[in-house]
Amino acid sequence: MRILTGYFIIAVLVPSFLLLIYAAGKEVTHVQSLHTVLDEKINIQNMNLPQNSYIKAKNGAIISEIQRRQNRLNLQPDEIPAFLKDLLIVSEDQHFYDHAGFDLPSIGRAFAVNMNADNIKQGGSTITQQLARNLYLNNEKSYNRKLSELLYAYEIERKYTKEEILTQYINAIYFQNGAYGIEAAAQVYFQKQTHELSNAELAFLAAIPNNPTLYNPMKHFDQTKARQERLIDQLMSHQLLQPNEAQIIKNEPIHLQVKKRIDRYPDYVTYVEDELKDLVGQQEGFTEKISEAKSENGKNEQIDKLKERVEDVLESGIIIETALDNAIQEKAKRAVMQFLPEREVEGAAAVIDHANNQLVALVGGKAYKKYDFNRGYQAYRQPGSAIKPLLVYAPYFERTKGSLGSKVNANTFCKNGYCPQNYSGGTYGMVTIEQAFIHSYNTPAVRILDSIGISNGFQDLANFKFSKVSKSDQTLPAAIGGFSYGMTPLELTSAYTVFANDGFYQQARAIVKVTNLKGEVLYQWNDEPIQVWSKETTDKVNQLMRKTVQAGTARKAKLSSGYAGGKTGTTNDYKDYWFIGLTDQYTTGVWVGKDRPENIAYLQSRAPQQLIWKEIMSN
Repeated sequence: MRILTGYFIIAVLVPSFLLLIYAAGKEVTHVQSLHTVLDEKINIQNMNLPQNSYIKAKNGAIISEIQRRQNRLNLQPDEIPAFLKDLLIVSEDQHFYDHAGFDLPSIGRAFAVNMNADNIKQGGSTITQQLARNLYLNNEKSYNRKLSELLYAYEIERKYTKEEILTQYINAIYFQNGAYGIEAAAQVYFQKQTHELSNAELAFLAAIPNNPTLYNPMKHFDQTKARQERLIDQLMSHQLLQPNEAQIIKNEPIHLQVKKRIDRYPDYVTYVEDELKDLVGQQEGFTEKISEAKSENGKNEQIDKLKERVEDVLESGIIIETALDNAIQEKAKRAVMQFLPEREVEGAAAVIDHANNQLVALVGGKAYKKYDFNRGYQAYRQPGSAIKPLLVYAPYFERTKGSLGSKVNANTFCKNGYCPQNYSGGTYGMVTIEQAFIHSYNTPAVRILDSIGISNGFQDLANFKFSKVSKSDQTLPAAIGGFSYGMTPLELTSAYTVFANDGFYQQARAIVKVTNLKGEVLYQWNDEPIQVWSKETTDKVNQLMRKTVQAGTARKAKLSSGYAGGKTGTTNDYKDYWFIGLTDQYTTGVWVGKDRPENIAYLQSRAPQQLIWKEIMSN
C-alpha cells in the first residue's frame, strides 16, 4: 500500500509544484509565462566548471599543477569516447534522451522506497539532475533540495542540448581521490589521457562515481572491479555489447598507476603566481584603479576585485609559460644550502638572463616551502655598499664624464652631524675612483653623492621602481645603503641588469606568456626598456665591477674564464651580506642574513654570498 501511495504522491506533487510556481508568477506579473518566471528565479547562465591550470618551465615541462577547488580537466564532446557515454547512460539514466530533465517513474520508485524505509535512501536522479546538483546545489538529503534540483534540471534541459549536458556531467562527476571528471580520473589512476584508455579501463573508472567512497579503487579495488563487470553486463543486456566482447573486456587486467600532483620548485612557482596577479592587474586596468583610489577602502576594494579576477582566470584553465631554467634553479638551491650550514642563517638568490630580461631562477630560502615567506622577493633588507653603482657611481660618470683615474678624498667626512666611516675606521687620503670602488670605501661614495646632488642620484634610482624607496630615503646615508626599508634581492638584481644592457633597463619577468588550454595567448608582458645611462657610463661601471672581482672585495667570486664583475655589500653591524654580479649571460644576486637581523660578523672571512654566486655561475 505504501508503494502505491508513493507513486500517487509523486505523480501529483511534481506537476502541482510546477503549476504553483506558474500561478505565483502569473499573480505577480499577470503576463509572465512560466519560463520567464523560472528564468528570473533560477540563474543557469553558465555551466562553466573550474579546471586545472599549469605552470611550465622554459623547456616546456610542467612544474606545477594549480588546482584551486577541484582537480579537473574539461573535455569537449568529441573527446569523450562513445563507449563511456553508453556506460553512464545505461547505468545512471536509461531515459536520458527522452526526458525533460527528470524521470517521473524513477522518482516515484525512489519516493516509494524512501517512504517504506522512513528515510531518504534513493534519489531517482537523472543525469541532468545530478549535473544540477554538482553545479548549483549541494548533497543535502531533503525533499526541498530535491524539488530545487528538479527545477534546475528543467531549466538546464531548456537551454542546453543533450550532448552539452552529458559532456558537462562527465566533466563534473567525482571519481574519488581528488579527481573530478573523466580526464582527471584517467590521469590520476592510469597516468593516461582519456583517449588512451582501453574500454576495460573506461568501464573501471565509470564504476566509481555511483559511490566514490565504496568504489574507491585505491582502497576497495575488488569492489570497483565487480561493479565494472556489472556495468559491462548492463551494456550487453541492452545489446550495446556482444557477449564475446564483454568477456574480453572483463578479462583484461587493470593495473593502476597512481599519479601524484606535480608541484616542483616552490620558490619560483610562488613568485610566478604573484607575478600573474601583477600581469592581470596591469593588462585589465586594476593597477591603475588601485593607484587612483583616494581612500584605503577604495584601494582594498580594487585589490579584492583583482584577487577574484585572478581566481577566475586560474579556474578557467590556463598555461603559464615561464623562463625557469631547471638546471640553474636546482644549482642555485644547492649552493645556498651548501654554503650556509648554520641553522639560523638564511639566504636568497635571483638569476636573470639579461639578454631578454627573464628571471630564470629564484631561491626563497634554504628549506623553502610553497607560500612561505619568500626571501627572494619579499624580504626588504638594507643593501649596504651594493647600492653604490646605482646611486653613486653611474650617476657620477653620467654627469661628470669622469674617468676611473679621477681622484676623490677618502679621508674623514662630516656634514650636518653625519660622519660616516670607512671599514675599520681607516683613512686613505686622495684615491682614484677605481680604488674607492673596488675596496668599497664609504667616505668617497658619500662625497660623490653630495657633489652631484642627492636629488640627481635618486632621480636615476627612480627608474628601477624600488617599491619601498621613498622621499624620506633621500639623504646622504643612502650612498652607503642607509634606507628606511631597503630592497629585495630580486629588485636589486633586476636593477643591475642595466649594466649588462648598455644603460637600458627593463624589469625582469618570470612569465613569458599566459595561454588558455588551446594555446591562445591571453596575457603577455609588454614592457618597454628605458634608457637610464649611456653605454659609456655602464662600460665604466662594468670595468670597476670586473676589477672588484679580480683585485677588490669580491675576489672569492672570481671565475676561471669569461667576464665576471660585481659589487659586494655589507650593512652596519654585519647584519646583511650581498653580492650582485654579472657574467656575459646572467645577472645574479645573492643575499645572506638572518630573518631577524642580527650580527653575523663571523661569516665575514668566509664570504658565503660570493661562494654561492660563484657556484651558481660556474660553467
